[in-house]
Amino acid sequence: MAEERTRPMKMRGGRGMAVPKEAIKPGTMKRLLKYIFHYYKPSMIVVFVCLVLSAAGGLVSTVFMQQITDGVLKPAVDGALSFAEVEHRLVTLIITMGAMYVVAIVASFLYNRILAIVTQGILCHFREDMFNKMETLPIKYFDTHAHGDIMSTYTNDTDAARQLVGQSLPTLCSSVLTVTICICTMLWYSIWLTLIVALTSLIMLRVVRRVGGASSRYMVAQQRSIAVEEGFVEEMMQGQKVVKVFTHEEAAMRDFDRINEQLYKDSERAHAFGNVLGPILANIGNFAYVLLAFIGGVLRALQVPNLGVSSIATGIAVVSPGIILAFLGMSRQFTQTVNQAAQQYSMIAMGLAGVGRIFDLLDEEPERDEGYVTLVNARRNPDGSLSETTERTGLWAWKHFHKAEGTTTYTELQGAIVMEHVDFSYVPEKQVLTDVSLYAKPGQKIAFVGATGAGKTTITNLINRFYDIEDGKIRYDGININKINKKDLRRSLGIVLQDTNLFTGTVMDNIRYGRLDATDEECIAAAKLANAHDFITRLPEGYNTMLTNNGANLSQGQRQLISIARAAVADTPAMILDEATSSIDTRTEALVQDGMDKLMEGRTVFVIAHRLSTVRNSNAIMVLDHGRIIERGDHEQLIAQKGMYYQLYTGAFELE
Repeated sequence: MAEERTRPMKMRGGRGMAVPKEAIKPGTMKRLLKYIFHYYKPSMIVVFVCLVLSAAGGLVSTVFMQQITDGVLKPAVDGALSFAEVEHRLVTLIITMGAMYVVAIVASFLYNRILAIVTQGILCHFREDMFNKMETLPIKYFDTHAHGDIMSTYTNDTDAARQLVGQSLPTLCSSVLTVTICICTMLWYSIWLTLIVALTSLIMLRVVRRVGGASSRYMVAQQRSIAVEEGFVEEMMQGQKVVKVFTHEEAAMRDFDRINEQLYKDSERAHAFGNVLGPILANIGNFAYVLLAFIGGVLRALQVPNLGVSSIATGIAVVSPGIILAFLGMSRQFTQTVNQAAQQYSMIAMGLAGVGRIFDLLDEEPERDEGYVTLVNARRNPDGSLSETTERTGLWAWKHFHKAEGTTTYTELQGAIVMEHVDFSYVPEKQVLTDVSLYAKPGQKIAFVGATGAGKTTITNLINRFYDIEDGKIRYDGININKINKKDLRRSLGIVLQDTNLFTGTVMDNIRYGRLDATDEECIAAAKLANAHDFITRLPEGYNTMLTNNGANLSQGQRQLISIARAAVADTPAMILDEATSSIDTRTEALVQDGMDKLMEGRTVFVIAHRLSTVRNSNAIMVLDHGRIIERGDHEQLIAQKGMYYQLYTGAFELE
């Protein structure tokens, strides 16, 4: 499951080991910066200014050495300065240097402090935007995407984004500023020596592209492998009972070992390339250091005229000892800065890949809803007409604004549902429903019977518009459901699913999930209706018992009873019961059925059931086969036909 979304690994040819190529969408960095500046523009301006000051402060020592050597020591040795003048120049330089260091320290503190706030704020906005977007996505998205992969976006990808925003980008920006200031300073002093640094820089750049590029691609592959592994672990945790029942432990361990081995290979290669990058660049820097000292000495010895911005401004001069010392310091600073930036190369690629997946989630097409008919509280007027009210009256109406006439009509919510010649398929090449037509009058109980895959659940998914039909019409109280607002449509439908889902909270909270404004008394009444009250009162804290891990401390039947009570408190005119009693034993089923009969009284109910005993009292039973209704009628009529239903009921044919 977790492997559904993983993209195939492309191999890039070259010498040595093949490297996976993971594409990062163009424009991801630009979009990220736009996202950051949208929320924190003033803070980022302050951060940039502080970065400039901090970068400038890093070169104070090299400039200081040149000024001390050429402006103080050499003139003092030559006798051009008195002791008082030497003292004055030294004090001035020391105070200036100290002040610049203080400014750099304060700037560094400020930008790190502000950046920490910005980073955590951006992560907060990312999570909020992702969750908000997730809540707008259609059911189809969750049916086609592995849950572990989605969770990885919230965890691994956001962590990669944190690394990118909080460390990698600031380091890169600081490095670029430092290198820029360093090059400008070098050009000021000597173009000849700057060319030496430029030559070594080209070599460094080549190494970074080759070695750092390989590391970055494996970092991205590592991130992808982590998502696969997390998805697998989540799946195994959820299915641990099944694993143990079928003694699948060893097979599960083998599968995990295979997935974990892939993660190990990607991680090992990523860090292998990343770890050798630093020493290579450091040694190139050492070579540049020696080369600068040698060539600087040669230029000095041969009295080669120095070419630099400073010499142009002050007159032609030869390379001085102070310039050589300054270049040696700047070369060391330059190399360290490039090395520092190169170490972030792979982290930036991994971060951008993670941010890209976050934006992929944010760019998912939300569930479309063009419905304009809404559900409102209504009051019946003396003349029998309906009018809207803000009070909860127990009477609901569909508010339908007719744009052409400019009028608004109110239709009482009764629960009449009609399907006319409905066709539907989840994928184009496989038709699921073909020419399905049925109707349910208010208060009727309609049952769906058929083998697995016959289309029973699909019909209910279309009624509540989890999916939209391809052809045909579905009408609710005479209104095309495409015109009804989806939230209001679903608010009018209670549903009990075969797979129960309970949330972290008390039993009372889970029942109230059906209607958030329900009182404790209404929740208890719903539990009594579903025959859940008895076992709830026997729980350690009754209705205040805390449920965790999808109600793992309850039996499957108890969880289903709470689910039924949740539907009961919603008090909707129409209900969908999808195998609602499938997980309940025969004795409990009798109690539940009694409660369900009370719950269904006066409501339109669609029932999906394998146990035919639960649908005998239905007003109409639809027998489906391969997406078509092949039989319809009540229990007695279908028994008399001696068709598929008769065979199912008598045991001559069993549901698959």
